[in-house]
Amino acid sequence: MHYHQPVMLTQCVEALQIQSKKIYVDLTFGGGGHSKEILAQNADIQLFGFDQDADAQEESLKIDSTNFLFIKANFRNFRESLQEKGIEKVDGILADLGISSHQIDEGSRGFSTRFDGELDMRMDKTQEFSAKDLINTYSEKDLHKIFGLYGEIKNAKTFAQAVVSQRAKKAFQTTTDLKELANKFAPKRQEFKYQAQLFQAIRIAVNDELKALEEMLLAVPESLNPQGRLVIMSYHSLEDRLVKNIISTGKLHGDAEKDFYGNNLKPLQAIGKMTLATAEEIEKNPRARSAKLRIAEKK
Repeated sequence: MHYHQPVMLTQCVEALQIQSKKIYVDLTFGGGGHSKEILAQNADIQLFGFDQDADAQEESLKIDSTNFLFIKANFRNFRESLQEKGIEKVDGILADLGISSHQIDEGSRGFSTRFDGELDMRMDKTQEFSAKDLINTYSEKDLHKIFGLYGEIKNAKTFAQAVVSQRAKKAFQTTTDLKELANKFAPKRQEFKYQAQLFQAIRIAVNDELKALEEMLLAVPESLNPQGRLVIMSYHSLEDRLVKNIISTGKLHGDAEKDFYGNNLKPLQAIGKMTLATAEEIEKNPRARSAKLRIAEKK
């Protein structure tokens, strides 16, 4: 079984416009699919791979190249990590957001609705706070917010109340504990979708994914050389909105700042339109269904 099947691999790597003697960053190393393809395109480059998951770090050992360096860190800290290596600017940044196939397929990690496992969902296994802590300790108000905002669950308030009521009798331990309760509140014949939305919401909260993404995106413009590329793939609207905003306005929220003459002051320029996976790719890799690829260039 492959560690992870990268989505829109060819489109992503081509968008980086890889050139000799340049420096590139793969912010979501995972199983190394993108990194291996980048190095295959041109061996005469410098490539840094980032991931906070120890399993990804182990996969990185399979890349035998003096031009590649793996850095075990959350991508929110990529700029500082590069500066520690003496790198101020790079020529291309790639990020494939969300969760890797490996993390989903490893039942014990608790990411998947398909398996019974501990309520974990930590991308960085050294992190103490897990899904079990969130479900068993967060207030009803906070759970309501997480389920509604991150999972777009319609009856988020009612379900949050049910979680608090249930855990008062017995703490949640496994994914099955949570799924069994969720099925009582899911619309008929939409149990799997409801579970998926719920698990997404908890995963985002446990790993502080949106805040980490915001910090990463804000560091991108100052980390790129002129004509440097940002190639980024998102999988849900909350991520994509942040990506779209940083490209179109240079900010996470609100309108672009303007100069004295009324021209937008934004450091990135969108390249082409948002790209979706082909029907053929979606058939081979269902995860590609929700992927949105955006490309930008530093002015």
